[in-house]
Amino acid sequence: MNDTPTTPLTGKALLQKVKELSNLPRRETAKRCGYYTTTKNNQTRVNLTDFYDAVLAARGIPLSPEGPKDGRGREPTYRVSVHKNGQIVIGATYTEAMGLKSGDEFEIKLGYKHIHLIQVDADKASSNGKAEFDEEEEDSEEEE
Repeated sequence: MNDTPTTPLTGKALLQKVKELSNLPRRETAKRCGYYTTTKNNQTRVNLTDFYDAVLAARGIPLSPEGPKDGRGREPTYRVSVHKNGQIVIGATYTEAMGLKSGDEFEIKLGYKHIHLIQVDADKASSNGKAEFDEEEEDSEEEE
C-alpha cells in the first residue's frame, strides 16, 4: 500500500496513473489513485463517484453544463413541507422547469396520502366547446 497516495490524484497525473493501472479492476484503480476513505473499523471504502468525476474533469468533460446562471439560490430538492398557516408553496424553480406562467390553473384531486395537481388546459376547454357546437350542428342537419 506504499504506492497509494494520501491525497487523490487529479488532472494529468490522474490520467497517467489510470493508464498505468488499466489492467486492474476499477475499484483497485480508484483506490490506488487516492479515492478512498478509511472507516473507524479500519475498513477501506472506495469513492468511485469522486474518482469518476475527477477522471471526467481531467479529460475536460463538463459535469453540469446547465448550472445556476448567477450562482445564487438553492438547488431544487423536490420536497416541500406544510407551513404553519396550512399552505404548501411549490416555488419558482419548479414552475419555471415546467414552463408554467402566472395565471395557469390546476384542478386539485385529493387522494389518501397524496395530492394530484392536474393542469387545466385552455386549448382543451376551447376544443370541448367546439365539440359541443359540432354536435348541435349535426342535430340541426338531421331535422331538415
